Order: sequence, then C-alpha cells, then structure tokens
Amino acid sequence: MERNGGDRDVVVVVAGSGVTAAAEEEEPHVERLPADLLAHVLSLLPSFHDLAMAGGVSRRWRRAVERSLAGRRRMSFAGQRTGDDSTARFVRAAVNLRDLDISRSCWGCQITDQGLIRISTAECVKNLTSISLWGLAGITDNGVIQLVSRAHSLQHLNIGGTFITDESLYAVAKNCINLKSIIVWSCRHVTEAGLVALVGGCRKLESINVGGMRVPPESFAGLLAISPALQIRSITQVLNASVQVS
Repeated sequence: MERNGGDRDVVVVVAGSGVTAAAEEEEPHVERLPADLLAHVLSLLPSFHDLAMAGGVSRRWRRAVERSLAGRRRMSFAGQRTGDDSTARFVRAAVNLRDLDISRSCWGCQITDQGLIRISTAECVKNLTSISLWGLAGITDNGVIQLVSRAHSLQHLNIGGTFITDESLYAVAKNCINLKSIIVWSCRHVTEAGLVALVGGCRKLESINVGGMRVPPESFAGLLAISPALQIRSITQVLNASVQVS
C-alpha cells in the first residue's frame, strides 16, 4: 500500500500466476468419473425417485441417467411409488428393455390405462419378452390392448388379479403369437371363449395359470383338445408369481 497525495490510500495488488487454495473450490471426486462409470454408478440406485433426482443435478448427470436407463434390460417398478407419467418416461428411455415388471404391491405404483397407453408408444415395447401387470386394479382392457398390440416378441405375460375381460385375451391371441406362459389368476371377467381364443392363437403356449377364475373346470378339457401339451396351473401351484424371462 502506498500513500498518494492526500487522504486517500491506494492499494496496489500484484496478482501472481497461481491461485490461492482459499479461492479455489476443489471439484467433487464424483464429477471426475468418466461418463460410462458415472452412468453405471447411477444405475445401481434402487429407487427411481432417486434416479430422477440425480438427473436434476446437472446436464452431465442427466445424460448419465439417460445412458444408465438405455442400458437396462430389466426394469421393475414393484414397490416403487410411481405413477403414469414417471413410469412411462422411464420406460421410454430404456430402449434396450426386455423385461418389464409394473406389478402392484403394498407400496406399488398406481398405473392406470393412461400409463399403459403411454408405455405402449415406447420403442422398447416391440422387443419386450416379459411383462407383468400383476394386481393392477386401475387398468382395464383399454390399456392392456394398447400395450400387447405392439408387444410382438412377448413370451411371458402376467395379468393376474386385474379386471380384464376376453377382449384383452383376443388381443394377446392376435398379436403375441410367441407367447409361452400367461397368468390370468383371478381374472373373473374372463370366460371360456377368451381362453379358447388365447390357446388357439398362441400355439407356442406352454403353461397357463387359471386359479381363482369363474370358468368351470370342465371347460379346460377344451383347451387340452387344442393343445394337449399345455400345462394348466392353479393358484395353489403358482402363488404371487412373477413372470420370468427364460
């Protein structure tokens, strides 16, 4: 500091080439991770809510979340607190998805027909081999038909505990000719006509769970006449089942 003339003090600061440690904020270690590694770390988050929050951290993190979703082959919303919009958004981002589980549980997601219709527009739907809609009370034929109409690679379907009718099974028989197993447990609005159409259209069908339905047992003889090797299972054999990809 030097005195200049009168009452005023002029402070002269000479800046060096370095930056003091106090003026510099060290970059967080996680920000130094390569993009692929960051995406892998984010893919390990168990909660889709946490994953959505991570996507709001920065543009780099949002791209990492998108990359982690794009690499997923299995996605389960069972036990997750998600709704139509968030579930559809995640599924649309999972372009390589093969196994989709949106079963309802005690803390499960509340998906309606609107959610299924939005999910049906996702690029991955045509390649899905497994879908579980177990126990979703908010869905009807409208949503299920939209979804299965594009799921041409489907091999395993769980729609047990829902309020679908024969109309959904007609759509499955028409569009899912590669189906190997289906659970229609407690689908009390499904009739013998729907089951016959299903077995007749899905000639690769190996097993069907019909426990808790209102279809009389003698009706199942007609199914075996169409497909003698078909395994007809009841709820005592498959309880709270979730469809698995073979």
